[in-house]
Amino acid sequence: MTSVKRKIDRECRVFKEQWTKDYFFVQCKDRAVCMICKESVAVFKEYNLRRHHETRHKEYASLRGQAREDRIRGMKGGLAAQQNLFLRQTQVNQAAVRASYKVAHLLATHGKPFTDGDFVKECMLAVAEVVCPDKKDALNVVSLSATTMTRRIEDLGDNVYDQLNKKASEFEFFALAMDESNDVQDTAQLLIFIRGVSASFEVSEELAALKSLKGTTTGEDIFVQVCKTMEELNLHWSKLASITTDGAPSMVGTTRGLVGRLNSEFAERGLTPPLQVHCLIHQQALCCKVLNWASVMKVVVHCVNYIRKHGLKHRQFQAFLSELESAYEDVLYYSEVRWLSRGRVMRRFYDLLPEINTFLQSKGETVRALTEPEWIWDLAFLTDVTEMLNHLNVQLQGKGKLISDMYSHIKAFEVKLVLLVRQVQKLDFTHLPATQSYCAEKPAVPFPVEKCKDALEMLRGEFSARFRELHVNGKGIRLFQNPFAADINDAPPSLQFELAELQNCDILKDAFKPDSLNEFYAALPEETYPNIKQHAMKMTTVFGSTYICEQTFSRMKQTKNATRNRLTDKHLHQTLRLATTSLQPDIELLTSQKQAHSSH
Repeated sequence: MTSVKRKIDRECRVFKEQWTKDYFFVQCKDRAVCMICKESVAVFKEYNLRRHHETRHKEYASLRGQAREDRIRGMKGGLAAQQNLFLRQTQVNQAAVRASYKVAHLLATHGKPFTDGDFVKECMLAVAEVVCPDKKDALNVVSLSATTMTRRIEDLGDNVYDQLNKKASEFEFFALAMDESNDVQDTAQLLIFIRGVSASFEVSEELAALKSLKGTTTGEDIFVQVCKTMEELNLHWSKLASITTDGAPSMVGTTRGLVGRLNSEFAERGLTPPLQVHCLIHQQALCCKVLNWASVMKVVVHCVNYIRKHGLKHRQFQAFLSELESAYEDVLYYSEVRWLSRGRVMRRFYDLLPEINTFLQSKGETVRALTEPEWIWDLAFLTDVTEMLNHLNVQLQGKGKLISDMYSHIKAFEVKLVLLVRQVQKLDFTHLPATQSYCAEKPAVPFPVEKCKDALEMLRGEFSARFRELHVNGKGIRLFQNPFAADINDAPPSLQFELAELQNCDILKDAFKPDSLNEFYAALPEETYPNIKQHAMKMTTVFGSTYICEQTFSRMKQTKNATRNRLTDKHLHQTLRLATTSLQPDIELLTSQKQAHSSH
């Protein structure tokens, strides 16, 4: 018969108050601590405590009565004070760690160098010295060195990524938006953003990955990185609703591009390929190029460059505008790669046309076009149209935009173009303020109706061609935007019966609000409208543009600049993740996992 070894933790021993009076022991958590020598005994057993007291502290045996009670009371007070001191120091150290995490988070979200932590500490101590000198020592223990900031940012980035992983496991559908650009060291950086929706219609839009491509950037290379990203987040191909790119050949190529490889992958898996979206903002910018009136832009660029390329002329022009108390202080440079540049340059140039002409003549630079009515008509008309295009571009920008809202703006602009064609033929310049103001001056040359009408028709045709695929999906977008206004006959067969139920439910019709689609679809009964809810989930995830990628690339160029070109890909990734996320890092959790130490 084998003997069973007795387990101490099964005996459920309890500390007795009498042992304090007899042996000078007190209970501290799960141990008995001697108040005389501060040694601890792990097991609450009287024999162990008595043996310790009799062998180590025989001199206390003579203490009796009130003297013994007074000594015990004093020892208890001293031990409690010592424990409180340790507790306060631990709390101070934990607060210092928590503060260092918060500073690191601010550095990352604002794209500041990790070494700025030391400067921040200097500022804190300088302020404390003047405002609250008694708090200076408390601030001094906060570690903000470059090494500490690096570790803190790594922890924060990993924590946010863990939260994203958890959310990704709850996605019913998701979409990807991606773009590629070179950093300051010519490393190709591939941004992959994800927008997912849960069963409760909670939408999350986060940076899924930043992949550094050291070699080629072909469609196959990008496809490999997309696959890795999906594996890292445990995403299922069947839940991929759409993919949005900038339209580059490596992205949209039907054979060797990313889209072609994705279609092949979905075919092999027996799945329906995701919706493919060419960035609507990028397409709108391409449409603008059909208005390339070289005769106008050439003169504008020449005059602006003449004024600004020499420092002396530039200062004299600014002083000239100041003397005239002009509404503007300067002219603007034109940059073709900036979406809104042409419209802003044209508007500023038109408003300052008399001043620019006078200044150029004073410098002996005569530009005949500036006084020719035909050219000014063209300038005014082009200014108005480019401003309209700029307004549309701004409407399409923004994080978290629904494809339905962007589609509405595109359709509205196309209607405006039709209206403008009719009004221009009638010399009605109600919606063309620059053209209308020049018309009020009664120039010697009439307005070029046919030229401007043809330009508007060309722009309208370009929009129709560029957004043909968007209009193909228009019925599905419209159904998502307002299911009560959708034509049942145009809806997919799987949705028709559910639409019939929905459109004839007065309670749901009264509850519908176009500006809160997610709340409406989340409230629909799953058992009655499963397919409509699934359609709404897919539409909710669609990225209408790669705006968020472009915005993040701007942050990347600000963060990894010429003076920080040694920033590693890993740290660049963590910084951009913290700068773009809507999730809050769990600083309390991270602090609890750290052993707090004071700064040296």
